[in-house]
Amino acid sequence: MHLNLVWVIYRAESQEAKKEALNLLNDLKNLGIKSVSLESGFEKNPFPELLSSNSPLPDLAVVLGGDGTVLGAARYLAAHSVPILSFNIGGHLGFLTHDGGLLNIEFLWKRLFDDCFALERRMMLEARVFRNSNDFQDNYESEHVALNDFYMRPYRDEISPTCTLELEIDGEVVDQYKGDGLIFSTATGSTAYSMAAGGPILHPGIEAIIVNPISPMSLASRSVVVPAATRLIVRPLGDRTRRVRLWKDGVRGDLLGPGEYCVVERARHYSLMVILDQSPSYFRILTHKLHWAGSALKTDKSSI
Repeated sequence: MHLNLVWVIYRAESQEAKKEALNLLNDLKNLGIKSVSLESGFEKNPFPELLSSNSPLPDLAVVLGGDGTVLGAARYLAAHSVPILSFNIGGHLGFLTHDGGLLNIEFLWKRLFDDCFALERRMMLEARVFRNSNDFQDNYESEHVALNDFYMRPYRDEISPTCTLELEIDGEVVDQYKGDGLIFSTATGSTAYSMAAGGPILHPGIEAIIVNPISPMSLASRSVVVPAATRLIVRPLGDRTRRVRLWKDGVRGDLLGPGEYCVVERARHYSLMVILDQSPSYFRILTHKLHWAGSALKTDKSSI
């Protein structure tokens, strides 16, 4: 990998991540590589301004934080094909990140220079919000992307704790889900909210979309997995108080009410993830993160 410019993105309000970012910037300076540091979080989003300027795009984005910091970077960098190398610094479970201790391995940058890594393409989702049922396909109000998932929940739980969502799959209405909402997840996001709501775990190499009801009132409302090329349309039903909120990777999005709808499809762009292990094992990650019983509970760093 040829590196002229690296963005170092660190988790906002994490002193540990900030400290590691400063160390990383110093390492890059000693290597003669230009770098830019960015603080990213729920209250700080540096990407729209930076990407709208004439600033050059980086050859690599190094993310220091948890999965949330990685997801925030992926939503903006995927469209520009910027590879992401992430480390769990001050984060939580970290399905998308390397162990933070690998930052201190002396040959980390040599591995990158010598192309001793794997590059994974992770499927993403896009959602378009339409305000009128007669709108043409390109006449949408807003567009969103997500690496993990989109989900819809009632706008104000204290007024309407449940909602009814009609789901259309490839032009055919298949069900009306009544409950706490619906999740639309990629394989990458199958170990996130979807898993917590009882959905299946998909290997990230599988391109598919999981449709998972949240606390449905009917036992007949089950999770389904549809092909990646599927076109999903969701319509809130009921009166004006039954508005729902669209969330993307846990970040607040648009409000939708009866008469409006959202189209969820596979995104046009993929997120590029740098994996330092050239022969990564997804099941080793699962056994480690989910504390499954198995010989892979001890992380084998010798492969890195």
